[in-house]
Amino acid sequence: MNNPIIELEGLTKYYGSVKAVDNLSLSVNKGEIFGLLGPNGAGKTTTILMMLGLAEPSKGTATVCGINATKNPIAVKRKVGYMPDSVGFYDNLTALENLEYIGRLNGIAENEVEIRAKETMELVGLGSELHKKAGAYSRGMKQRLGLADVLIRQPDVVILDEPTLGIDPSGIKEFLSLIRKLSRQQGLTVLLSSHHLHQVQQICDRVGIFVEGKLLVEGNLETLSFNLFGKDSYTTLVTFQDAIPDAGLLEKELRMMNGVNNILIEGNSMELSCEVDMTPGLVRFFVQKGLPITGVHKKEYGLDEIYQRYFESNIKN
Repeated sequence: MNNPIIELEGLTKYYGSVKAVDNLSLSVNKGEIFGLLGPNGAGKTTTILMMLGLAEPSKGTATVCGINATKNPIAVKRKVGYMPDSVGFYDNLTALENLEYIGRLNGIAENEVEIRAKETMELVGLGSELHKKAGAYSRGMKQRLGLADVLIRQPDVVILDEPTLGIDPSGIKEFLSLIRKLSRQQGLTVLLSSHHLHQVQQICDRVGIFVEGKLLVEGNLETLSFNLFGKDSYTTLVTFQDAIPDAGLLEKELRMMNGVNNILIEGNSMELSCEVDMTPGLVRFFVQKGLPITGVHKKEYGLDEIYQRYFESNIKN
């Protein structure tokens, strides 16, 4: 059952004559990781600022945790943790001192602040780096500390704006895994803004493709793929040791399977286009027929292809 915790209705923002966000309507459910995907300048950060009550929409409403963000920005800030693309700390203070200071600013009682700060740093994997000066932290460590900054407030919603900017590949993988783990363990709702398609695909339950201020489409990858590529969303290429015997008869049997749409046979290979992933069943079928398989390649249309198709269609229009 849908349980929206973020609701944007007709959200529009002009800067002079430039329309930065164009009639955006979107719902994000409680406990969901939603990826707002688009190139730099698409309007993602402007949308986030309106959700936080830091920018006033020209039209429409942003409701977060049941609160109108424009009318009650302070109330929204109590419910939402926001991490911008670049997080600033006092370099001459230790990481723990920085976090304790943030905790005090957010009203955490003096007898609780140290305990909660230490617990939060353990949570983000910085338990052994408590007393290191923030100025000595790497970019990846600062991003983790930034996440601790958000989590110490115990928010219902976490908004991350380009959170992996400047982190090395191994650090990105660890950071994204941490976000997914925390979301699942604590039931956090996460809105992640990014232009890195592969990173979004790794952890998000749903994505929205955002171009020139417009939300072109939103959904999970399977739904987006099916909408774009129809009944041929899944393609399996199977190669055999030798040329396929009785290929015509074999093709007739395969076409009788629910979900198989197109079959292309060339020499010792067969490409099958299906509306669902039938790879395991197809392999079993060929093994039962006694055909020696030398390779199986499953093609699924990923976010790169989905994004390019929608992006190109939008530019042409």
